[in-house]
Amino acid sequence: MRHNKHHASLGVTREHRAAMMSNLAASLIEHGRIQTTMTKAKALRPFIEKVITKAKKAAAKTEKKDAIHLRRLALADVRNEDMITKLFNETYKEFVNRSGGYTRIYKLGAQRQSDAAELALIEFVKADDPGYKKSKGKKPAKAKKTKAAKAAASTEAAPAAEAPKAEGEAKS
Repeated sequence: MRHNKHHASLGVTREHRAAMMSNLAASLIEHGRIQTTMTKAKALRPFIEKVITKAKKAAAKTEKKDAIHLRRLALADVRNEDMITKLFNETYKEFVNRSGGYTRIYKLGAQRQSDAAELALIEFVKADDPGYKKSKGKKPAKAKKTKAAKAAASTEAAPAAEAPKAEGEAKS
């Protein structure tokens, strides 16, 4: 049974997957954007967003022991102390006004030469990025005809269709 298996296995063991996510997250924190496969980018997104949320919560804590606890929890996920320090001291400030959606994935439309894996670019969303807005120029919805209106329209169309036939018969 696959209960509580809500993540991509990526075809590797649990330990390998944890190490891979840790390394990808550290690279993303360090560089701000990385190129990887689409499946790894989709697996990395919830992983890194949970770590960023821990950094935001740690900054909001008033007691130092609570902030240290959150830092240690993040360090258990991303096993690079320098990158956790960078995230908790600098990078989290970009996301203070965002309630989620800290990363964006772009499909590159290219495939890797060796195994034809679809490539993607995952990056942090800028602090001033508004994201996508819904267009204000919506088309008005068509009014639905009721059964009575449809029946009336069909009875009006029927005599109009018969009238040309009668004229056509008279001309012949």
